Amino acid sequence: MTELSIDPDLVVWSAEPAARRLHPLVIVMHGRGADERDLAGLFRMLPAGFVYASLRAPYAYGTGYAWFDDSVETPGDPRVSSADAMSDAVLAWVRHLPWQPTAIGALGFSQGGAMATHLLRQGRGIVSFAVNMSGFVVSGTHPSDAALATSRPPAYWGRGSADPFFSHELIHRSDVWLGAHTTLTRAVYPGIGHWVSDEMLSDVCDFLTARL
Repeated sequence: MTELSIDPDLVVWSAEPAARRLHPLVIVMHGRGADERDLAGLFRMLPAGFVYASLRAPYAYGTGYAWFDDSVETPGDPRVSSADAMSDAVLAWVRHLPWQPTAIGALGFSQGGAMATHLLRQGRGIVSFAVNMSGFVVSGTHPSDAALATSRPPAYWGRGSADPFFSHELIHRSDVWLGAHTTLTRAVYPGIGHWVSDEMLSDVCDFLTARL
């Protein structure tokens, strides 16, 4: 497998360098086909008590980027080993920051939401909460699952009832794992497709504010 990395020069931050040390960090990860600028548009609407860093995924996909290589992975069902390797790249980026945040959370949309949840597994306590917007949970078991079932870190999982990307199997897999391994805030938004609605964003803000 090619070594993966996050380009620190492409990260979009919500704060200037001098202010980044003052708040806990939220790692922000876009969906497939987007880039680091996509979710950065939400920064001004998210709670000000965090500093947000929006990363660019390493795999080219269409006019944007993806967290999983669709040439070898099944969409919506990447291998645990691939999710582990991608999470390790994100965690390596965190380790190379010029300071170490007092607390770290993860937030993402679609594939980025799956990454946010998987960072709870691969991060082994480094990431303390996850926001999964219209994303899924990677299938299979992970060495940290037993510990997570005991510690049950906070997680938000929201999706639209009309989201065409959610099969019954994907919903069941994600619902069962999150319910058993996290302290879950779950929401389904009637009539909403594969996007972040105003109601979802409001609930995400409430969830983040509760983490401060």
